[in-house]
Amino acid sequence: PGNCWAFKGHQGQVVIKLPARVYLTAITLQHISKDVSPSGTIISAPKDIAVFVSLLGTSGGVDADREEETLLGVFIYNVEKNPTETFPLKNMLLPRAFSHVKLLVKSNWGNPWYTCIYRVKVHGK
Repeated sequence: PGNCWAFKGHQGQVVIKLPARVYLTAITLQHISKDVSPSGTIISAPKDIAVFVSLLGTSGGVDADREEETLLGVFIYNVEKNPTETFPLKNMLLPRAFSHVKLLVKSNWGNPWYTCIYRVKVHGK
């Protein structure tokens, strides 16, 4: 507990550069459970989440730094369920491989000072 990636407030984002282009199928998010929390609460867990993908910088042309994102899913991380939750992504709408994944946290479960993420796993081929 406490060994997490924390960001200030209840909103934040992280962009993950993948080692190769990946056809994404799911994303897994992990937080600690109430049972192991020193305070007995997990209000710092993310709640409303959106997942985007990008081919950032892959065109090589003048617009290489222009970010074009595609939304692959909007989810609610449920603190009453398993601390590790996997969410299927809607890559069928845009069946191609991507090099960047953005996890956007829109809210948490009530902590006004910070939000914690313990692990993010990206699944795909």
